[in-house]
Amino acid sequence: MASVLLVFSSEADAALASATVRALLAGTEFADPDETTCRSMVRKVAADAPRQVLLCATQAGQEPALLDALKAWQGVPPCGLGLLCVSAPDDPARWVERGVHAWAPLGGLDAPGLLNLVGQVQARWQREAGLRAELDDLRTRLDERKWIDRAKGLLMSARGIAEDEAFVLLRGAAMHANLRLGEVSRSLLEAAQWAESINRAGQLRMLSQRLARLAAQDVAGVDVQRGRVLRKESVQRVQHNLEHLDGLVLDTRAAHSLAQVRRAWEPLSLALDERAGPGTLAEIDERAEALLGAAEALAGALEATGARNALRIVNICGRQRMRAQRLAKDALLASLLRAEGARGRLTLTMDEFEAALLDLEQTPLSSVEIRATLAQARDEWLLLLGGVRNADSADGRMALVRTSEALLVRFDQLTGAYERSLQVIMS
Repeated sequence: MASVLLVFSSEADAALASATVRALLAGTEFADPDETTCRSMVRKVAADAPRQVLLCATQAGQEPALLDALKAWQGVPPCGLGLLCVSAPDDPARWVERGVHAWAPLGGLDAPGLLNLVGQVQARWQREAGLRAELDDLRTRLDERKWIDRAKGLLMSARGIAEDEAFVLLRGAAMHANLRLGEVSRSLLEAAQWAESINRAGQLRMLSQRLARLAAQDVAGVDVQRGRVLRKESVQRVQHNLEHLDGLVLDTRAAHSLAQVRRAWEPLSLALDERAGPGTLAEIDERAEALLGAAEALAGALEATGARNALRIVNICGRQRMRAQRLAKDALLASLLRAEGARGRLTLTMDEFEAALLDLEQTPLSSVEIRATLAQARDEWLLLLGGVRNADSADGRMALVRTSEALLVRFDQLTGAYERSLQVIMS
């Protein structure tokens, strides 16, 4: 038996009018219908999934309550909607907007007339459902086309390939993953976004140490003019990265980590505004370490949010920029202030840098460009170690400054290469 639900404006109205409507339905396939009120209509339809709903306005003045109950479906009911009313609606457009497909006055309505109404309701609902499905499919295809075009552009830019080759890569990845081309394209763009975000969080780690190193460099009188230019550039870079990260939709953990980064940056920014001297270096270093810790937590949170194992390599490589700056900073502080804390960190930082460099050299996630840059980084790393050993001399300090900057540039290039690598963005 076909399922129909009668909806009345209230329980009192149902008690009075139910028998009338049931008698009208007695000779049809909708005999013995279920019934409910406006208040519970949406829950009842969701639970029972009737084929049709007949709204029963058996007395004048009941229409507003029925119209109000239909708001929840926003004009797209889950089944056919018919209206039984005292007389034709005064404002038919309002009922149509709420999803009602047909109506008929109760006065003089017989069983054949009711079946005709039910047939109209069902036919119109099916047609509207088909049109909505077709429209949704078209919208999905248009949306997917946008994702595909953007993904092709990303691959073309990252790999220096033609549009046709980029499309072949996307299609192959979709077939391999058994996913729609649009899904793969969207995933690729999201991976690229998270890789860039991890890179930027890693830059904040590096910049915390670079700024402290530049302050020590200023006190030591090493390449002072160039150092002040780099300090201004570094402060701007911090601000730009924070602005970029602020524009992301982050989960609770990453959003909290980003707020911690901002809180750590403010006191360091204020300390850097003061004239650098032996008395301020320890404070700058302490605040730089706080920013380093906050930025490290942010990078970890972003890596977890991205949920792609290949993003780990971006984080490992980006951390090397920070270590090069930290090593140069601590060597200068140990020389200038005889700071035991800085001196104690030197061995740990050198060991961490060497271990990560070996990890990068051995990873299969590589290319000719990456291998060549790693070889250059290895040579510059050896020069930086020489600067650490001779940090008490003018030549040693100059080597610290120059090689730490050279390694920063080299690992910026490497991090960007990993960020753009096909294995990362298509992971």
